[in-house]
Amino acid sequence: MNLDNVLMMLSGISIFLLGMKLMSDGLEIAAGTKMKAIIERLTKNTYMAALVGLLVTAIIHSSAATTVMVIGFVNAGVMELTQAAGVIMGANIGTTMTGLMVAMDLAKISPIVIFVGVCLLFFMSKSKYKNMGQIMAGFGMLFFGLDMMSSSMEPLRGSKEFASLMASFKNPFLGLLAGMIITAIIHSSTAIVGILQSLGMAGIVDLRSVVFIIYGQNIGTCVTALMASAGTNKTAKRAAVIHLMFNVIGTAMFTVITLTTPFTYWVERLAQGNVSAQIPIVHLIFNTITTAILLPLNKYLIGISYSMVKGEDEVKSKQSLLYLDDRILTTPIVVVSQILKETERMADIAKSNFRDSMESIFEKDTGRINKVYEEEKTIDYLNSTITEYLVKTNGLDISDTDRRIVGSLFHVISDIERIGDYCENICEVSELVSSGRANLSEIVVVEIKELRDMVEKILDRAMFVFSSKEPNSELFEAVSELEDAIDEKTETLKENHLKRLNNNKCDAISGTVFSDLITSLERIADHATNIAFSMKKRELVSGRI
Repeated sequence: MNLDNVLMMLSGISIFLLGMKLMSDGLEIAAGTKMKAIIERLTKNTYMAALVGLLVTAIIHSSAATTVMVIGFVNAGVMELTQAAGVIMGANIGTTMTGLMVAMDLAKISPIVIFVGVCLLFFMSKSKYKNMGQIMAGFGMLFFGLDMMSSSMEPLRGSKEFASLMASFKNPFLGLLAGMIITAIIHSSTAIVGILQSLGMAGIVDLRSVVFIIYGQNIGTCVTALMASAGTNKTAKRAAVIHLMFNVIGTAMFTVITLTTPFTYWVERLAQGNVSAQIPIVHLIFNTITTAILLPLNKYLIGISYSMVKGEDEVKSKQSLLYLDDRILTTPIVVVSQILKETERMADIAKSNFRDSMESIFEKDTGRINKVYEEEKTIDYLNSTITEYLVKTNGLDISDTDRRIVGSLFHVISDIERIGDYCENICEVSELVSSGRANLSEIVVVEIKELRDMVEKILDRAMFVFSSKEPNSELFEAVSELEDAIDEKTETLKENHLKRLNNNKCDAISGTVFSDLITSLERIADHATNIAFSMKKRELVSGRI
């Protein structure tokens, strides 16, 4: 094997890996909305969780990426450990899909597929066609790289040294070790399976010489998840441990099966003379049977993980992110949905502050005032951190729909933050009333409560529009009508107030307090309307309303 063959082999591996990334990234963007829906429908049913893990991994072609995403979810408190265990097991089955696809051997048409994909990617203006082009280009490059690897390795067919090396991997210890080390370095079990398939296509190896490498790479792929769990909470670390246990147990079990039964012979009979197909079949059987055995026993795996990672997680303070984690940025399809959840939490805190600030006036409750001031710190924290995530997300490869959502969220969190500020202003009014420096007559209290009820109603409607999956024109009209009614009510209250001043029924301080109060209420209604209509702009751009 000369230098040209070595360079050709390295080029083939590079093109194969690049093609796999392009294709999986393209599929991830294309299936983004559906993927989010699948994940959001995830239930506590472990078997459903496994199905979700299988589907997600089959689409993004990386069990490591799915596991890292799961660890991020667990660390953020969005997913329970029982769910995570199911998803991780299902992901191990899903990762076999790439190998089965490679076994189809479509190298002859790969140049055409690459050409069409590149044309779509560079010459089409619409993002959906560009995305389709990326998928096709990646798909073609995957097979083209595989063919290059296979061709470059053909001179090894007559090499006694290489034959001796591959024969040494029939030793279970050496085969498992090689699989673990190489996969830990490359961080992709799918890539290792592809390389082994190219050796099979070149007629250099048979199934028996690589079967233990296949088992070993299942353990090697756990390195990515273990690295991702560094710095996470104890529950997330347990999820990484469960992933490791699953693959260690499966490897031990199939090593024994292979040494004590004619397992490889049975697989060879399934795909006679086609080593490239035999390799992913072994990978599929390994993960399917291991999942079938361990999935019903997941509670015991969880129990063991608790004994290995002892202690309890610290309860997160409100001034921390509950739904976002930097690890989630590695899987762009779920980032936006998580930001939406965090934004909804920020909005709920603002709504709670509004209620407390208003009640503090009527009840002269200083405890509520202090609570509002404290919660405002959380709103400010969420405003800055969510903005940081929006900036990071904007730089990711996300769908046009998600990009529109990100654009609207910049405005939404700013409006929520301003609502929080006006709640602080209301508390300043409340302090004057509670101290007796300002007085509100009974008729004024009635007027303020009427306006308060209307503002609370528009806040509820605006947040409903924001969280609605498919907001419609009727929802926006309801917000608009209520905003007009609030403006009219505010003008009426200002006129009533002016009459009281003219009739000397209101002192200067109380008059200023009243004016500040109704101004704050009107501004809160304005920002609530902005939140609703930022969603309307997004829907108009997408053509849904």
